[in-house]
Amino acid sequence: MKQCYYYIYKPYGTVTRFTSDVPSHKTLKQVYNFPSNVYSVGRLDKDSEGLLILTNDSSFNSQLLVPEKKHARTYYVQVEGTPAGASLNRLMKGVDIRVNKKPYKTITCLAEFASDLDWIKPRVPSIRERKNIPTTWLKLILYEGKNRQVRKMCAAIGYPVLRLIRSEIELLSVKNFKVGEVKEIDRESLLKYLKIDL
Repeated sequence: MKQCYYYIYKPYGTVTRFTSDVPSHKTLKQVYNFPSNVYSVGRLDKDSEGLLILTNDSSFNSQLLVPEKKHARTYYVQVEGTPAGASLNRLMKGVDIRVNKKPYKTITCLAEFASDLDWIKPRVPSIRERKNIPTTWLKLILYEGKNRQVRKMCAAIGYPVLRLIRSEIELLSVKNFKVGEVKEIDRESLLKYLKIDL
């Protein structure tokens, strides 16, 4: 079996599967004509956008998804309101969320106000906005990837997420991609970008 590797800018509203029980849900099958044996490594929820890796190489699961490997994942997060510096410090030190219905404290991460936003395209459909409440873009770098973790972390400090984009995993980036763009990549280059030594 030929091993193949892709990375894509997953559009908003697309589930990270090739089939869905909900007819209205857009799937990866509608994004690109992938080979039938590939699957996503990790996920992004339907309402999140950005970098997603697809492959038929099962070794990537153990190398990329195990928390002990601590691969840096970079997210740009638009939140409702303007967090104070103390709120960002809370994110960096770890906050209490729930994972699989159990209490969980997130590990330390990096959190700052985002400044390099020129690469971000308008979302379709656009986010909901309230005239009297400002929005703020944050840049978070996490070293773990629990289910809906970024959304839960921001909710824990009182700032709901309006838009969430994963831009990078280690050195692999979709900042110069169009929404929905797909690139095939060779194994050696992917390992290098992801800092995986097999």
